[in-house]
Amino acid sequence: MNKKIKNIFVEGPITPSSIAKSIENHQTKSMIGAHNIFLGQVRADIIGKKKIIAIEYSAQIEISNQLCHEIREAAFLKYDLTCMHIYHSIGKVKAGEICFFVFVSSSHRSPVFQSLEKIVNEIKDRLPIFGKEIFDDKTYQWKVNN
Repeated sequence: MNKKIKNIFVEGPITPSSIAKSIENHQTKSMIGAHNIFLGQVRADIIGKKKIIAIEYSAQIEISNQLCHEIREAAFLKYDLTCMHIYHSIGKVKAGEICFFVFVSSSHRSPVFQSLEKIVNEIKDRLPIFGKEIFDDKTYQWKVNN
């Protein structure tokens, strides 16, 4: 497990074009037969009478990247994965925009189906990433992951 620790953080929303580019980059990898993708999107939830218009993400970046590296390496050991990409937004992301992107690939479909939910849940459970929900009246509250 001597692989370089990757920075998973992207400033602002994860754009549809960057997601498409990531998919496009895998077309040359002809030993891959299956992909699975999770996209987390900011919801415009109504809490009380206030509507969420954005979430401002912050994180303990070094710790988050280390923990994500451990999750990633454990997944490669447990599942027959060929490739994995993980990105999470930092900063302000408006309702409707993508804030979390996990992309796994394998030669067959079973490993991508088995691994993705576990990877996403571990990241959400273990990484010190914090979201400040910003309401339409300009007030805010700290987000509780669920």
